[in-house]
Amino acid sequence: MISVRRGDERYPGGDPDAGIESLHAFSFGRFYEPDNLRFGPVLACNEERLAPGAGFDEHPHSHTEILTWVIEGELTHRDSAGHTTVVRPGDVQCLSSAGGVRHEERNEGEAPLVFLQMWLAPKKPGGEPAYDIVRGIADSTPYAVLPAGAMLYVRRLAPGERTAVPDAPGVYVHVVRGRVRLAEEELGPGDSARITGALGLELVADGGAEVLFWELSSV
Repeated sequence: MISVRRGDERYPGGDPDAGIESLHAFSFGRFYEPDNLRFGPVLACNEERLAPGAGFDEHPHSHTEILTWVIEGELTHRDSAGHTTVVRPGDVQCLSSAGGVRHEERNEGEAPLVFLQMWLAPKKPGGEPAYDIVRGIADSTPYAVLPAGAMLYVRRLAPGERTAVPDAPGVYVHVVRGRVRLAEEELGPGDSARITGALGLELVADGGAEVLFWELSSV
């Protein structure tokens, strides 16, 4: 089964007066939709837009795997475990908040910043926080988030190129840029698809496209 959510249906949040604009694909903050709380371990897929100088002040997280994918600009990350990192397009950043960690995220560059932040629930709560970043992850290289039983794949597709959708109990697809076709559905930037029981599905790029796939061991 394929359930498509359109980018223009996402809930707008953030604080525009502070240079922060957010688009939420799942229930988040003031936005509560009881039938849209999660998909398997995926709790959030937020598109964040930060003006130069804007950012999220230090705040706590716990029992959440937090993946960050920068679309445009540079994101400066600092956390209470002592990590200070500049995350750029092509990098995958993962903060495992486990029993508790604090972090801040800011646009300290001169250009606008656009990034996706995806939250996943671990199978077991607690543990020690951990941090990881992969610079310039290669196309199709899997990035495992073992605590959540999930695998992330980034696909950068040429016009007309096909890619297999992982055969898995659940797959979450997010289109970063470009337009693609999935079964009978056409998806554009910001659109997502929640797939259960995927088997033998393909995604085809109408033009150049960038797509994130989450392969999920359970939904």
